[in-house]
Amino acid sequence: MNPSLAEAPDTPRAEPPRPGDTYVQSFARGLAVIRSFSADAPQQTLTEVAQRTGLTRAGARRILLTLEGLGYVTSQGRQFSLTPKILDLGFAYLSSLPLWNLAEPVMEKLVEDVKESCSAAVLDGADIVYVLRVPTHKIMSINLGIGSRLPAYCTSMGRTLLAEIDESALDALLHEHPPLRRTERTITDVTRLKSELAAVRQQGWCLVNQELEEGLVSLSAPVRDRAGRVIAAMNVSGQVNRTSPAYMLENFLPKLRGAAAEISQMLQRKA
Repeated sequence: MNPSLAEAPDTPRAEPPRPGDTYVQSFARGLAVIRSFSADAPQQTLTEVAQRTGLTRAGARRILLTLEGLGYVTSQGRQFSLTPKILDLGFAYLSSLPLWNLAEPVMEKLVEDVKESCSAAVLDGADIVYVLRVPTHKIMSINLGIGSRLPAYCTSMGRTLLAEIDESALDALLHEHPPLRRTERTITDVTRLKSELAAVRQQGWCLVNQELEEGLVSLSAPVRDRAGRVIAAMNVSGQVNRTSPAYMLENFLPKLRGAAAEISQMLQRKA
């Protein structure tokens, strides 16, 4: 595994309480406890949960026991872990939007045609979050599925989504989450990155060649709502030694843009 990918943002950070009558602190703490579990920490003791969330042991214990009573957490001895029921929370989001039901058969058809993996993602802060994935081959050193997160600045779908953010919001995001080098090709200079995003916005697609992981090349296009806003991105990705960037642009780009446009039109008809 690429060491830099092992540092992808899985570990939650405890957020300070926000003032105001609309902020339910106990609910926020419950979400922090859920997010403390990850591929690196699928099982945790009470002490570990408290440390990862910044809660007291007593507070973490109350939340864990509540989640256990609701069926979202299970315990064995001193170890706590999430149960499959936690997936209900994510699927509630996916099922609430018609886009994902519409997109899947279109993406499956595209994968059959190009014989490469296809994914769809949305932007969440400085990351992209995978909402659909139709794989063919294992092309990365990490496993990707629904809910997986990757940094937006060095991924094709991420740049497609970042390209639509207004300049002040983009500047704030890049200031808070400065680009980090993941391969020799990763663009970390903010000025150059913003220039790349401007090109993506103008041309309507994005190709990223081995900036996230050595050997990985990815091509993405936007999915738009009725108002023309980019609400998601979809990509085709493969190994550069099998599918060169030039081949991808010539053979995959028209098909990818056609699939993205088809999903956009279906979504607009449903709106």
